[in-house]
Amino acid sequence: MRTLFIGDVHGCADELDALLKECGWQPGERVVLVGDLVAKGPDSAGVVQRARELGLKAVRGNHDEHVLRWYQGQQKPGKKLKPEHQHVLDTLRRADWDYLDALPLYLRLPDVNALAVHGGFLPGVSLRRQRQEHLLNLRSIASDGTPSKRVDGGAPWASHWRGPELVLFGHDAVRGLQRHPHAFGLDTGCVYGGRLTAYVLPEGRFYSVPARRMYMDMHAA
Repeated sequence: MRTLFIGDVHGCADELDALLKECGWQPGERVVLVGDLVAKGPDSAGVVQRARELGLKAVRGNHDEHVLRWYQGQQKPGKKLKPEHQHVLDTLRRADWDYLDALPLYLRLPDVNALAVHGGFLPGVSLRRQRQEHLLNLRSIASDGTPSKRVDGGAPWASHWRGPELVLFGHDAVRGLQRHPHAFGLDTGCVYGGRLTAYVLPEGRFYSVPARRMYMDMHAA
């Protein structure tokens, strides 16, 4: 059975449909979305509905977490919701929220020797001791070992990952497609007018489709 790992969809439902077709996906084949199913793009509700109806697996992304906190009334006092997040709250249905709420922070898939996460893992730290903020937001590791959610905060965290499992992750559209020895970054900025990318095991092949248009300016995000 093939497993398709798909980068940040961000509400780009049409591109998700196109990528599944490009990959030759068949019902019964496993699909794992590496987080940020919602926000910024035009059809977050459509993406979550497809995930539910097609039985797709996913891990939670930082934007999924953000809108869930608002939906559940856990937002910080005085904070305002950005329009792209308000749109998610206005369009998702109860079943969609239940789906997002059930998403794990990471998935371990022993049969293909792989891990899926949205942000990243701190190398040298056991999975059970990883902090939620890193699983959702990690991008870089400074020369002194300090973790950072910033692209300019050091080297890509994945460049330090030594395996043995292959990690498939998202969250880093600025760096784009990343190919490290034991970790592949799949966020190729579809919502910013880039591409939506998948990596398929066991064949070890990348697939991608272009965005239909730029839904949000990356520099304004």
